[in-house]
Amino acid sequence: MKILLVTDAWTPQMNGVVRTLSKTVEECEKAGHRVEIIAPSDGFLTMPLPTYPDIKIALFPRREVERRLVMFGPDAVHIATEGPLGWAARALCLKWGMPFTTSYHTKFPEYVHARFKFIPLSWGYKFVRSFHNASGRIMVTTPSMRSFLKSKGFHNLAVWTRGVDLEQFRPDLRFKDGEDVYAALPRPVFANIGRVAVEKNIEAFLELDLPGSKVVVGDGPALAGLKKKYAGRAIFTGAKFGEELARHYADADVMVFPSLTD
Repeated sequence: MKILLVTDAWTPQMNGVVRTLSKTVEECEKAGHRVEIIAPSDGFLTMPLPTYPDIKIALFPRREVERRLVMFGPDAVHIATEGPLGWAARALCLKWGMPFTTSYHTKFPEYVHARFKFIPLSWGYKFVRSFHNASGRIMVTTPSMRSFLKSKGFHNLAVWTRGVDLEQFRPDLRFKDGEDVYAALPRPVFANIGRVAVEKNIEAFLELDLPGSKVVVGDGPALAGLKKKYAGRAIFTGAKFGEELARHYADADVMVFPSLTD
C-alpha cells in the first residue's frame, strides 16, 4: 500500500508526535508498505513558530503539497497535524473527493491557550472540530480522549493507543549493577520526564511541597527559565537518551506528569 503521511511536526523536532509518527513509519515499512512523508523540512519555505522557534512551519504550501500528492498517487492519506501542511492536504483531499484520516495527538486548544492567553478555548475547539470532522476517521490516543472529544462535538472517532518499547524500558533496570542515577539525591525521587515547555505545566509540579527530591529530565524552550527560577529547589538533568533515559525512569520513585494538554 502507498501511504501518504502529512505532518507539520517532524525531525529535527523532538517531541511525542514526532516519536509516534517515526515509529509508525518504521513499522509500516517493515510490513512492506511504501510511505511518503510531507513535512516542513522537505523543501518548503518556513518560518519559526511564534513563542517556539525550534518549530518551523511551512508558508504557502498548497502548490507543493498538490504536486507531491499527485506524483505519489497514494492509496491512503493520513493528516497528522492541524498546521499549514495539514490544512493544505485536507483542502486538496476534499476538493478531489479523496478519503483521509487525521490524528488528535494533544489538546490543541489548551496548548494554544497556554501560549496565547487571549485566544479563548471555544475558538480553539471550533477550529480543530472543523479540521477533523471532515476526515473519515479521527485517530485519538485513549478511550478517555475519545469520550472527551465526543462531548465536544467530534465524530468518527477511533482509538489508536501508544505502545512502550519493553526492550528499552524495563523495571529490572532499577539500580542496575548496584548503581543509582539519583544516588546523590535524598529519597523519594519525584521525576518529570519529557519535553520542557510551558504547556507541560511543569511549574505545578515544582511548586509542590514534597519530601525528597524533585527532578526534571528533558530539554525544551522553558528549561532555562525553570532552572533559573527553581535553582536549589529542583534538579534539571537536560535531555537523556537510550538506556540512560530508561534508567532515569526506573530509578525514580514517582513519575510526575502534570500536563493538562496531553
